[in-house]
Amino acid sequence: MAEKRSKRLRSTNAVKKVGILNKSLNFIEKIGNKLPDPVTLFVLLSILTIIASFILGNAGVSAEYETVKDGVSEVVKVDAVNLLTKSSMAEFLKNIVSNFTSFAPLGVVLVSMLGVGVAEGTGLIDALIKKLILSTPKRLITVVVVLLGVLSNIASDAGYVVLVPLGAIIFKSFGMNPIAGIAAAFAGVSGGFSANLLIGTIDPLLSGLSQSAANIIDPTYVVNPTSNYYFMVVSTFLITIVGTLVTECIILPRLNRKNGDNLVDQVEIEDESAFKFTKEEKKGLLWAGISLFIYVLIIIIGLLPGGMLRNPETDSIIVKSPFIDGIVVILSLGFFVPGVAFGIGSGKIKNDSDVVKSMTKSMSTMGGYLVLAFFASQFIKLFEQSKIATIIAVKGADFLENIGFVGIPLILAFIIIVAFINLFIGSASAKWAIMAPIFVPLFMRLGFTPEFTQIAYRIGDSTSNIITPLLPYFPIIAMLVKKYDPKSGIGTLISLMLPYSIVFLISWVLLLIVWMVLKLPLGPGAFIFM
Repeated sequence: MAEKRSKRLRSTNAVKKVGILNKSLNFIEKIGNKLPDPVTLFVLLSILTIIASFILGNAGVSAEYETVKDGVSEVVKVDAVNLLTKSSMAEFLKNIVSNFTSFAPLGVVLVSMLGVGVAEGTGLIDALIKKLILSTPKRLITVVVVLLGVLSNIASDAGYVVLVPLGAIIFKSFGMNPIAGIAAAFAGVSGGFSANLLIGTIDPLLSGLSQSAANIIDPTYVVNPTSNYYFMVVSTFLITIVGTLVTECIILPRLNRKNGDNLVDQVEIEDESAFKFTKEEKKGLLWAGISLFIYVLIIIIGLLPGGMLRNPETDSIIVKSPFIDGIVVILSLGFFVPGVAFGIGSGKIKNDSDVVKSMTKSMSTMGGYLVLAFFASQFIKLFEQSKIATIIAVKGADFLENIGFVGIPLILAFIIIVAFINLFIGSASAKWAIMAPIFVPLFMRLGFTPEFTQIAYRIGDSTSNIITPLLPYFPIIAMLVKKYDPKSGIGTLISLMLPYSIVFLISWVLLLIVWMVLKLPLGPGAFIFM
């Protein structure tokens, strides 16, 4: 009798837990779905900026701060500018096109996608993922799946489309729960979005937005796409190790206890055959490897003392050098050259038209980004011209200093805010376009570089990616889990990924704190403090 009551009590508690989880998920999904499209959001923010400028400008709101110019200290006063005057509106109308064409992330993202598009379109990236994962022994399979997930974010959707379903099949072939393979791959692809050993398309995009925001305070400030590189490399190993431990110590044991007996054992034959490594792909990888070796050798020669990629006056590789200034083109070619070689070797490229088609297909997917960039650029310019961003930065920094809310507690709060907002707005670039003009100048006034604010943002954004139903690929991953566990749903996937999200957040924040304490550089020429 007591045993029955105990079972009923456990069942009731389970229902309560599921009920609370579902209510939370439903709330997030409901609020997120009611938010306007990011483009509409920027239009509304632009209108609010104009209205706020009218109110603050007529009220005579201003801010003063001390700066040093040519070794001389001076006090600068900034007044809110009313954007509803004839002259301001005429000036804005005249510059709408230039606001868009001079938008910092625009060119670098498009150039990056030309190279990445060829590597992705010819099948090079898919082939690399398959080759590495199919050649891995069982004892290292979790490590490799998580690591490849992290690395796959250099090529847009390759990780979601190829690696996540492949992770399930590989885990199952080794006698492991395939849902754990899905979780490990998904954790690497989405949770490790801001870690990598290579510079991807997201780096120039975010750095461009950070630079635009930094220019509100310092018009000469430059944020390079490589500005977070050192931290990203270390983060890659951190996320791989942590993701592996969570998978093997938490996820696999939990899944085996939960549904080991009810697991769907039959996997469609065509799924496995789709991931077999072909003779053509082997030949293509050989060609790609040779071409990449030659390309890297040329880059190394250019970086030797007196080389063309060094600063001609100082011989520096980092400061104002062709290497850093041209890093986006260099990286794009780093994908383009082996991508073309793979296509020729595998037979997927037969003439120059096939190469152009790959680039054209890549550019055709950027239509949504171009629309977003147009409206984001107008909002940022209006926000800058109104001087509201500068006033918020000065007064906000003074307020935070007065109450003693600075340093590590401030950064921790910022990361948590970003992680929470990410539950409702999935796009990393859209969120940063909104947040950067406020937080980058604010943190600059508190002594933190734009590069550091950017990496703090990326940590918060990445760690909650895997638990938000509004992530575009989230429903697809949920359906993949359902294939192996017919009783699963969105709540199942969130409860599966929540341990990754929590552990990633804690470990990544600890790494950032260590970085702050040791005052390590974030990337080439990029530091934590101004």
